[in-house]
Amino acid sequence: MKHILLALLAVCATPAAAVTCREDIWQDQSYTTCVVSQKNDDLRLFLNGPDGTPLGSFAAIEKATGRQVLFAMNAGMYHPDRQPVGLYIEDGEQIKRLVTGGSKGNFGMLPNGLMCITDFDVRILETGDYLNDTPTCRYATQSGPMLLMGDQIHPRFIPDSTSRFIRNGVGMSWNDEVYFVISNDPVNFYDFARFFRDHLKVHNALYFDGKISRLYAPSLGRSDFGFLMGPMVAVLAPAE
Repeated sequence: MKHILLALLAVCATPAAAVTCREDIWQDQSYTTCVVSQKNDDLRLFLNGPDGTPLGSFAAIEKATGRQVLFAMNAGMYHPDRQPVGLYIEDGEQIKRLVTGGSKGNFGMLPNGLMCITDFDVRILETGDYLNDTPTCRYATQSGPMLLMGDQIHPRFIPDSTSRFIRNGVGMSWNDEVYFVISNDPVNFYDFARFFRDHLKVHNALYFDGKISRLYAPSLGRSDFGFLMGPMVAVLAPAE
């Protein structure tokens, strides 16, 4: 009986993974939102496997780590060889340098930004802010454009734009939670940013990608398929 009690106490003392995924309907548009705890969830970025080639799929993360994946999505733009377009840091090692100039395409629609995972928190930063006060990121992925900057929608977004795609991104609230969102219906940038600001009450948000956006959410029975990916973000279950 004593051994059973000690085992129960050990389980109770271990922080439970808090990632949750849900379906959201807002202004007649469907989204899937996965909420990650900065304190309790093992949030990481993944790019290459042990042989140095891109993992490319959510299943490959589980194979490479030997850990169950509780949530995953694509996390930043990449070249045809699946290498990141901008800054990429994995487990403290910088794989790709920061890109600061403007360019064609969504990545270069300045201001762009990055998601930085430190040993203590998760931050969504404009590229310029990162340059001015560079945190020590254990993981980082640069993408763009920024969706929200201190509650302000990116100035180049057009409210009635007809450019609509399935899109995904990440946002930060004022508390412990990180919001990863994918639209289930095609949306324009402006409406996607408003979902973060007006529905989720997020203050900073970053666009990851469109067209190839994919989500792995086993709690919802969802595992999107398609072309092989570059950078991915995932929450791993506690090691056994």
